[in-house]
Amino acid sequence: MKRFLILNAIVVGALVSGCHQKPKLDQMELPFATVRVQSVERKTRAATEDVVGTVRPKLSAVIEAKVSGRIEQMLVVPGQTVKAGELLIRLDDHEIQSRLDQSAAARQQAESDLKRFTTLLEQKILSQSEFDGAQSKFRMAAAAESEAKTTLGYTRISASFDGVITHKLADVGDLALPGKPLLQMENPATLRFEADVPEAIISNLKLGDKLTVRVAAVGEMKGVVAELSPAADPNSRTSLVKLDLPGAAGLRSGQFGRVAVPVGEITAIYIPAAAVIQRGQMEMVFVVAQGHAHLRLVKTGRPVGNEVELVSGLNSGEPIVTEGVSALADGQPVKILP
Repeated sequence: MKRFLILNAIVVGALVSGCHQKPKLDQMELPFATVRVQSVERKTRAATEDVVGTVRPKLSAVIEAKVSGRIEQMLVVPGQTVKAGELLIRLDDHEIQSRLDQSAAARQQAESDLKRFTTLLEQKILSQSEFDGAQSKFRMAAAAESEAKTTLGYTRISASFDGVITHKLADVGDLALPGKPLLQMENPATLRFEADVPEAIISNLKLGDKLTVRVAAVGEMKGVVAELSPAADPNSRTSLVKLDLPGAAGLRSGQFGRVAVPVGEITAIYIPAAAVIQRGQMEMVFVVAQGHAHLRLVKTGRPVGNEVELVSGLNSGEPIVTEGVSALADGQPVKILP
């Protein structure tokens, strides 16, 4: 504190001596400036710790094939918006179509035999066991045809929800296999923020909490805790927390951000950030005393919204200039707006 007072005296002395070196008006001759004043007070705020995280889609999918086949058509590209049910990929279906034709023919033959056997059974020319065998054969043929139809449908790969294509992992001519990713898509309308919160502060969170999330390209927004991992990662000693984000212009998946996690409360002096004057490495404010504005060297801490924490330089109750700072000179008389 002693060093701070000495430095303050040096700065003020330099400003005063500068005034003596040049033929300027006396402080009493300076015109009145109209300013707005605020008395500084200590405030209690929630203390927070910033935790880094990433914006991710709430709804995303990896598109894969259910059957093997060469890709005949790739109908989308990354960045393209698609609707639920829209065709994305068409696979070569000649082999599956042949199996369907065969099963359809077998089903028709079994159906014809069943009709004939039904007539013979009614005429008591055929035994019940022979009829049951024909009926079973028809059912098996019908099931085989149905399976072939379903398999043929798998050669047409469609979007399962409205979204946008983000990655293309295969192209025309590639062999699609079950489990092999072909496309990735997501719904950009529903995004969330995911962060690994240290186990020391995870107990301060619960489902439904609203936390401040800051993304450089967007700014501040409120995220709601939607998922809270009940178990910590044994390697990182963190728990995954997911927050639902509101829609905001410029917000995209993959962006880096920070979430303010509450860790307790702190009492300090907070002043409007606009009241602080930056001159090189020094920070100063105008303090009003006896109708004049006087420069005071201060030291600031963390910003909180439009305010900044004051570490030293002012006491509670002192009036500072919050509007009209840029036009003021040290020692200038002021008129205070109500």
